[in-house]
Amino acid sequence: MNADQPSDDGGVGRSSDHGDHVIFVLPMRKSAFLYAAAIFLGSSLLFLVEPMAGKRLLPLLGGSSAVWITCLVFFQTALLLGYLCAHAIATCLPARAQRMAYGLLLALSLVQMVRNLNPHPHASTLQPVLSVLLVLTTLIGLPFLALSATNPLLQAWYARGDGGTGLTPPYRLFALSNFGSLLGLIVYPVWIEPNFSLRTQTLAWSIGFFVFVLVCGVIIMRRRNSDDVRQLKPEQSSALRATQTLAVQDESASSTPISGHAPTPRERILWLLMAACGSLLLSAVTSHLSQNIAAIPLLWIVPLTIYLLTFVLAFNSERLYPHWLIVRLLPVMLGGVAYLAVDITMDVPPWISIPFFCLTLFTGAFFCHGELYRRRPSPRYTTQYYLLIAAGGALGSMFVGVLAPLMFNGNYEMAWSLVYTAALAAVLMWKEHWGWRLFWPAMTAGLLVVVFLQVQEDEKDAIAQVRSFYGTLRVTQKSTEEAGIYRTLIHGTIQHGTQFFANEEFRRNPTTYYAHNSGVGLALDLCCKGRTRRVADIGLGTGTLAAYGAPGDVFRFYEIDPHVEVIAHNVFTYLRESKARIEIVHGDARLSMEAEPPEHYDVIAVDAFSGDAIPVHLLTAEAIQLYLRHLAPGGTIAVHISNQFLNLAPVVQEQADHAGLKAVIVYSDDEDNTGAYSSDWVLMTANEKFLALPEIKAASEEIDPQPGLRLWTDDYSSMFPILNLHLPEKKD
Repeated sequence: MNADQPSDDGGVGRSSDHGDHVIFVLPMRKSAFLYAAAIFLGSSLLFLVEPMAGKRLLPLLGGSSAVWITCLVFFQTALLLGYLCAHAIATCLPARAQRMAYGLLLALSLVQMVRNLNPHPHASTLQPVLSVLLVLTTLIGLPFLALSATNPLLQAWYARGDGGTGLTPPYRLFALSNFGSLLGLIVYPVWIEPNFSLRTQTLAWSIGFFVFVLVCGVIIMRRRNSDDVRQLKPEQSSALRATQTLAVQDESASSTPISGHAPTPRERILWLLMAACGSLLLSAVTSHLSQNIAAIPLLWIVPLTIYLLTFVLAFNSERLYPHWLIVRLLPVMLGGVAYLAVDITMDVPPWISIPFFCLTLFTGAFFCHGELYRRRPSPRYTTQYYLLIAAGGALGSMFVGVLAPLMFNGNYEMAWSLVYTAALAAVLMWKEHWGWRLFWPAMTAGLLVVVFLQVQEDEKDAIAQVRSFYGTLRVTQKSTEEAGIYRTLIHGTIQHGTQFFANEEFRRNPTTYYAHNSGVGLALDLCCKGRTRRVADIGLGTGTLAAYGAPGDVFRFYEIDPHVEVIAHNVFTYLRESKARIEIVHGDARLSMEAEPPEHYDVIAVDAFSGDAIPVHLLTAEAIQLYLRHLAPGGTIAVHISNQFLNLAPVVQEQADHAGLKAVIVYSDDEDNTGAYSSDWVLMTANEKFLALPEIKAASEEIDPQPGLRLWTDDYSSMFPILNLHLPEKKD
């Protein structure tokens, strides 16, 4: 449809009789409301289905962080495909074919949605990435594609006809779509997830999608009626077009004039680069906060909220983007973050560093999106414009989620995102003032130095550092006069074990969260006196629990990251020097245990919880039943719940009550002379004699229930009710 073709929305609510046709010309406000409703609802549904689909995969593949990263790759790629579909429909098809193609996509989406109201997906850990992509495609592929295509396609329709004359800029609809995404993002963890099961969420979302399809169907029908207007005689069509022009004159006059020329290759490249920069900053800041600042559950919501907010502000009105302020604030924020990024051990409390990084993200993303809006094309090129924005967003997220683990052995994407932002600013600001031509290239060079300084800082005290799909593992070696040489395995900000090498006694001594005074230490020391033990440990770490092994014992470790096993075998000696028989099972623990016959374990240690990467599927009612199938009579399940930001004890208590078990919590304190860290373990067992032992009674306490807490199942879980928002001081 050409930009100057008439539409049915420029009239004043009157009817006109033209021959055999009676054509009702509705006010533009009604058309605008329909388009706004469809775009807002579609964007909200798009952001609601993402966490719902991800939760479907947790019981199948486990490893929360790995699964979510792959999910994000799928979402960004599907979003790009949706924008590509919208661009193809709007630019390659005539008006009637456009309606038919979009209507067919909506119909097929409804079919897939109905088929998956009660899904039973299957996945394989042999190819986890491919499994995630395949499962998500079969679950939500077509609905997600339809929702992704709606925003740019409807904006193109609105701009080229249904907005009046094709002169009305549709970019506020893009701001509205991001507001809908923002609303869905906030509502899900705060209200939907804590109150509704996954099945109820799926049903409610399906109803919302059906309403969305109905609204889009009305828009398609109205566009069919507008085709009748185009069949009028030339003089009649011209009169109607004149009426439409008057109807939108005020709005067009108040809008910033936009050049109608076709975008140049340079302009298209800049759209792509600016969108990629905003997405890169979002992904890099989110990764840095969770891995190097504080592993707080749901912290990813804050950066994503800021990112969407910058889109809402920038695309709502150019007046809301203070260009003069942002371009002066940007170098200050980039320099401050670079200073913090060089030394991740710097003693800056999270309540200072987290807001600072978030403010930097706001400044950088607002700069990218504000400049993106300033360089927007004529409305007739909106689908091409949004297609390149989506492509840039996909590139930015894929760099952090897919390429960075392959390219780097550490978390360096934050520093590289600063370099990229400064280089982009140099390009965008080159023509504004000669001072910027000197400043931004110098800033870019300075930030490149920061990258190399950060690499040097990471190499300090490190004897091994690897990065994989599951994160960065770093082993440091230090020494003190009292303890001698000791090595520590660190995953992000979480320590997964320390071994002292001063002498043989120290080397064989279990340390950190697994010392003899810990809950799991008491369970292993007291469970099976006088006989051999079978022990399962979900989460290998340094293999510290193997230090408890005696001749005839069997210790089986379940570990999903193959790099952890390599480090535990070659850098630490717990596994090599254990007197027990050591068995290591690769892959997700729950899937592995489901495939095994009953193993009759005396102790099952669940120790895969660290920071925000909570593998919820290991702590649901279904998981507890699986552990009981493998537990010997009178055996104990020990759950490690040490966490600064989550109160997991009531969750475990709910599981114990549901399974008919008794549960107590064991708090242990630091012991510098043994290398023990303070830790929290919950012991669950049906063996009341074990809980009555003097050592257990002296060290354990009853768990205080949390009113209103619901039982976690594969169909329901929520971390929001147990979230502790207190931010402790950062420790060395």
